[in-house]
Amino acid sequence: MRGLQHLEDSNSSVRLRAALSAGTTPDPRYIGKLIERCAIEPEFYVRDMLTWALTRHSASVTVPRLLDELRSERAQARSQALHTLSKIGDRRAWPAITRALLTDADDEVARSAWRTAVVLVPEGEEPELAGVLATQLGRGERETQLSLSRALVALGEGITPTLRTAMADPDPRVRAHALATERLLRDPDAGFEFAIGEAKRVVALGTGSQEG
Repeated sequence: MRGLQHLEDSNSSVRLRAALSAGTTPDPRYIGKLIERCAIEPEFYVRDMLTWALTRHSASVTVPRLLDELRSERAQARSQALHTLSKIGDRRAWPAITRALLTDADDEVARSAWRTAVVLVPEGEEPELAGVLATQLGRGERETQLSLSRALVALGEGITPTLRTAMADPDPRVRAHALATERLLRDPDAGFEFAIGEAKRVVALGTGSQEG
């Protein structure tokens, strides 16, 4: 347990090595401290190592602790717990991926929730998930919109009716985002920048979603 004290070191390289060590030699006693550090660790690459270390422990112990974090008032705690759950991939966590998390006011939490939901969604529940995700179309800046589009595209062709509905939304941002997502679904290699640029042009011209 002494090595875990280094998770609080002011040097990020020391914290990284401590997280690596905790994952290399897993011990259930480490889990609480690793999760606690996830909530406050400022460096992305250290957080990623903390997540890796947690995936090296038994899901039967880590998942319940991570689910508790989803109720934290600290946005980073919720976001990192979601990210770790997506890496563990234990579908027993699915009921905890609530509409509240999928529409969280914090963009990082919402983005993590979208990615996690796509990993954990049970077969047959994709349309319902797509419906919730579609309520977030038009939200945020490029990175947030790209995350949502990727999540929707990962659900497959079944999202098309949901996107078609969104293309008729009164909000031009929603219409453009839905159209860009549909284009990515049809042509994943097109790239989001191209798709969103074309979609905004189409919406601005008022030419609808049909190809000429």
